[in-house]
Amino acid sequence: MSYFSFQAFVLAALMGFFQPGFAEPVAAVANGEISSIQHEWARLYYADEFTEAHYKQLQALARRANINSADHPDDAAALAWDAIVLSTLAEKKGGIGALSLVKEAKNKLEQAEAIDGTVLHGSVYASLGTLYAKVPGWPISFGSDRKARAYLEKALALNPDGLDINYFYADFLADNDEPQAALIHIEKALGAPALADRPLADKGRRQQASKLRDRLLQQQALLN
Repeated sequence: MSYFSFQAFVLAALMGFFQPGFAEPVAAVANGEISSIQHEWARLYYADEFTEAHYKQLQALARRANINSADHPDDAAALAWDAIVLSTLAEKKGGIGALSLVKEAKNKLEQAEAIDGTVLHGSVYASLGTLYAKVPGWPISFGSDRKARAYLEKALALNPDGLDINYFYADFLADNDEPQAALIHIEKALGAPALADRPLADKGRRQQASKLRDRLLQQQALLN
């Protein structure tokens, strides 16, 4: 498993990330800056070609997200999006040097969880689950399949029909040699209602889900 093959949110999420994570419709978020951060994250993350210019813009977005969460320390959604952007920055940076960014993202997600883990329809749980699933385990980092599954299942319980959480859970199941279960959740992801408030993220996540389904079906065909 590669160090930073996970997708952010990206709660997108993560959120509207995750659902990053990495999230849910922007209208559900009271902090207006989050809407802008979410849209800029989607533009950068789902760019057809991620360039050095995009990386610099992502760094600038990480600074914005950090300022926003510092200005709203009791806003779980602001902390979650701060973590989502940091996670994406780590993914794009890659290598051992990205581990500090991932640990910082984990800390922010834990702060968000302490305030309200259910914010953004479970994106905090989904983001934590994805981080635990994709980073290396001890002694290099904090990765844990057991914790990943627990967090992803908590997110799924909150948002059982969500596009992002079903994709993230399917990806986790696929990585853990559970292809049949993964296919069930990838079909749920692709059957999820379109998210009109986040068209770029919706389109990008569905493309990822389609690629994962194709890979799983190819593997299944080879076994039959």
